[in-house]
Amino acid sequence: MVKIRLTRLGAHKKPFYRIIVADSRARRDGPFVEVIGTYDPKKEPSEIKVNLERAKHWVERGAQPTDTVRKLLQRAGF
Repeated sequence: MVKIRLTRLGAHKKPFYRIIVADSRARRDGPFVEVIGTYDPKKEPSEIKVNLERAKHWVERGAQPTDTVRKLLQRAGF
């Protein structure tokens, strides 16, 4: 199954996340299919950038967003 989930980047105590499309069996920071956005929780207010066309494309083809990504997509206007 394909999932839309977060992968962590950034330094110690300075997280930065990419919103990716990946196989559900792949590890968190492992191989992925496509990067569809970013999430920066350290900015005030938190910054969410998502390519909504690509997110819609993947959801239509059966990709399941995680609970966290689902909330972020809703905040981004999906």
